Amino acid sequence: MGENTDLPPLTHLAIIMDGNGRWAKQRGLSRGEGHKAGTETAKEIVKECRRQGISYLTLYAFSRENWSRPKNEVNFLFDLLTQFLQQEESSLLEQSIKLNVLGDWQKLPFSVRQVVKYVCNRTAGGDQMTLNLALNYSGREEIVKACREIVSQGVSPEDLDESVFRSYLTTGEQPDPDLILRTSGEYRLSNYLVFQAAYAEFYFTQKYWPDFDASELQKALEDFANRQRRYGGIGE
Repeated sequence: MGENTDLPPLTHLAIIMDGNGRWAKQRGLSRGEGHKAGTETAKEIVKECRRQGISYLTLYAFSRENWSRPKNEVNFLFDLLTQFLQQEESSLLEQSIKLNVLGDWQKLPFSVRQVVKYVCNRTAGGDQMTLNLALNYSGREEIVKACREIVSQGVSPEDLDESVFRSYLTTGEQPDPDLILRTSGEYRLSNYLVFQAAYAEFYFTQKYWPDFDASELQKALEDFANRQRRYGGIGE
């Protein structure tokens, strides 16, 4: 499926990849198999977003709350992440996709940090799309951390505005997401991009993440194309 030039521009797409475990349970498989299938979906969606001309794609890969899962599952997720980055490095370079990380990723296991840092450095010159991976991410903590940094740097109240505050977030100068998509029939934000989501459109699907393919993404993009974004103003 190639880029659809008939759709209005969608600069930043953020995705909450949900439903790997339930997908596996329906098929009598382990949760690990569900996460593996979800990783393959992520690869396909990254490529499709690049073909569609989307400039920023943010994937909610590991939330701060995910540490509460069983230790063996957490370790498995980190192993999958490492494999994903190692396997996709050449593809990211070929597609000129820059890897960026949101969240407190320095608290991840050392081996994971090393791979993340390496691939981020290797792909730093990518100018066709930025792939944000939210790792050990918390939207509320991101806001609190930004406040701490603003105070510690002595920014005066008179100089603090929305633009300045935004520069202290992990998304930095990136545009806010135009569309936030969540799979598996859940209808919540789950502490994801809390500040940045202020005027995002939302798209929810019953599909579990491993079943979310390029055709499902196209449905979401076409749905977004029919939205009228008023930002508090009056529509037609």
